[in-house]
Amino acid sequence: MDVQHEDERDTDSVTISKKPTPLPKLQLFLLILIQFSEPVTALVIYPFIIQFVRDTGVTGGDETRTGYFAGIIESIFFLAECLTVVWFGRASDRYGRRPILLIGPVGLALSMLGFGLSKRFWSLVVFRCLQGAFNGNIGVSKSVMAEISDSTNVAEIYSFLPFMWTIGATFGPFIGGSLANPASRFPDSLGKIHLLREFPYLLPCATAGALAFSAFVLGFLGLKETLPSAIAHHKKRAAQAGTESEPLLVGSNHPTGIDDAPPPLRDLFVRPVFIALTNHGFLAFSQMAYEVLVPLVYATPIALGGLGLSPLYIGRIMGSLGLVNVLTQIFFSARAIRHFGPRTIFITAFCWLSCSFLAYPLLNYFARRSGRVDGHVIAVMLFQMSSSLVIFPTFACTQIFVVDSAPTQNSLGGVNGLAQMVASTLRSVAPTFAASLFATSVSHDVLGGNMVFFVLCGISVCGVRAALMLPRKLRSEGDE
Repeated sequence: MDVQHEDERDTDSVTISKKPTPLPKLQLFLLILIQFSEPVTALVIYPFIIQFVRDTGVTGGDETRTGYFAGIIESIFFLAECLTVVWFGRASDRYGRRPILLIGPVGLALSMLGFGLSKRFWSLVVFRCLQGAFNGNIGVSKSVMAEISDSTNVAEIYSFLPFMWTIGATFGPFIGGSLANPASRFPDSLGKIHLLREFPYLLPCATAGALAFSAFVLGFLGLKETLPSAIAHHKKRAAQAGTESEPLLVGSNHPTGIDDAPPPLRDLFVRPVFIALTNHGFLAFSQMAYEVLVPLVYATPIALGGLGLSPLYIGRIMGSLGLVNVLTQIFFSARAIRHFGPRTIFITAFCWLSCSFLAYPLLNYFARRSGRVDGHVIAVMLFQMSSSLVIFPTFACTQIFVVDSAPTQNSLGGVNGLAQMVASTLRSVAPTFAASLFATSVSHDVLGGNMVFFVLCGISVCGVRAALMLPRKLRSEGDE
């Protein structure tokens, strides 16, 4: 495979070309737009999901149960995704990347509308499950990134992975926090629309759905095929018919004369794949648990261990952080990966994340002491939020290790599918685990209501140990 990583500190590593291969900008833009649908649809509900769950009446007025039911809603998205992602990846290895990539956005748009029109808790669960299922093709776009990259531009191309999530993490919560309850916030304009009065969370959900549908339209018009066997088959059919109508990425960096059939799934379970998947799983679980606790702790009343902030302020905080992350990814992510190496960044991210979990008890301590969010609370929040500046580039690093571990070219979709399945499974567990453990810690006053943070800190420390197993030098570098 052509996918490689260049560590500039290692004199034995491959020399980077003076003239890097130009980035396929249009294809990257379309891939980012399609992937953009995942964080937007996943995170748009975070600023208002606590209140949405309360409005359904499922908690029966018991505030301590809100986190539990909100955790179910947040988890089911990734649980449904993990049940479909491997099969989407395997299908892309056989039938091509383009048709599989275009399946999801339309389903996402419809399921987001259904979510916004829901009034019962079971309806929220059903439409959230559909959102996750239609996100099952997300691993295919990562395979396409591997197929359009080479050793001169791989760091730049993979840096777009956290860039995409960062932009989604910016717009998702901002949309959710700014557009929720529009009738009450804008009574003289949107408040006159009966539909928005009847369904106060329809507008942010419909906005997220519209973004997903736009990704489908643009992808249908401009996305090209990159699977070598699919390109070879199309050229053969086009030669026989004397025409060529399906978009292809003719300049693919990979040979086209390969066997169509991907290897059996059992052949993918080799040691390099296991190590890559283990680290990918630790990162996905820890990051998701951290993301879930932010709105939950911030929205929970101060007396119950939180900060008592409104959905509007939570959305602004998460959106502002996402904007800072966007700028960080644009200017520093690829350079940091090349300079320090993916392994070093991986280890650093888990160490920082461990400290961020321990910052939660300090937040509530200062809030209880002053009875409000004062300067001390804000200072701890800034330190805690800064961990995401390291976490997001780490997703580019883990993708480098995942792609490098693939045994063969036509197993790339399967390996990416497995990685996405592991991530989705653990992301489905993390919200329920973190939210339920938070509720248990607070309601039973375990370790002063802080047991959840110490447990998650311990899991992040285990992630540091797993990161030490990652290879110092990639296999693809040795092959070249």
